[in-house]
Amino acid sequence: MAIGVFDSGVGGLTVHRELTRRFADRDFVYLADQAHAPYGGLGGEAIVDLTRAGCERLFDAGASVVVLACNTASAIALRRLQQTWIPAERRRRGHAVNVLGIIVPTIEAATGLPWTYEAERAGDKVEAIDVIGVFCTAATAISRVYEIEIDKRREDLAVFSEPCPGLAGLIELGAPAEELKVVVGDHVDALRRRIGRHPDKAILGCTHYEIVADIFAQALPPGTPVIHQPQAVSDSLARYFERHPEFDLGSSGRRDFLTTGQPGAQSDLVAQFWGAPLTFDAA
Repeated sequence: MAIGVFDSGVGGLTVHRELTRRFADRDFVYLADQAHAPYGGLGGEAIVDLTRAGCERLFDAGASVVVLACNTASAIALRRLQQTWIPAERRRRGHAVNVLGIIVPTIEAATGLPWTYEAERAGDKVEAIDVIGVFCTAATAISRVYEIEIDKRREDLAVFSEPCPGLAGLIELGAPAEELKVVVGDHVDALRRRIGRHPDKAILGCTHYEIVADIFAQALPPGTPVIHQPQAVSDSLARYFERHPEFDLGSSGRRDFLTTGQPGAQSDLVAQFWGAPLTFDAA
């Protein structure tokens, strides 16, 4: 058995790398749906169908828990899969399986509050408001998941999402750093103009963006706190496994990398981020 990690492409490797550090002895299977990447511009039903197919492939490969290392899939597909698909999968497979997302841990990290917390509205005027800027795909921005869920917990936090269409695709293709700097800089400036100032902190709400986190840091004012999803997800998953010892996660330290796209070596950008060349097998 193993921990499965799913993304539309290579962005989920940012989460995968942190998870393999945290759970070094566990077995992992990573699946990139590169044949259909990126997900950010797809319709909701297509995202649900592709995410379900990816999770099923990972269950077939031995995963008992699948982490959706994709904000778009987590925002659009996760609840549907948990409510309407996972119960039948558990019965069909005869053992514990589940699909988890990365947005809940990110919101917990952004608010400093557990997911179960919901603020009481006293009607008092909020004197000070910090602004969080969320850089994300168009589908995640349309879902307004960060705005809605953070507002439920913290009235003193205002959220502005900046959709970055095409950026995940450029990263997936290994675009040159100079090209990425221009695109990222344009989006940081666009968000500044909408807010009227730079955000007090930022969320990289697409795991692809974590690969170029240094470029975002250069575009934002020096010292701007950035919430990094890989660490937040790793901490949350550790707590989840403490509460759910029923999952078999393997213990041989196996690492498999699968793709629905063209198997073989990934881009130089991925190799630089990963620290070594990385080769995927056909899914």
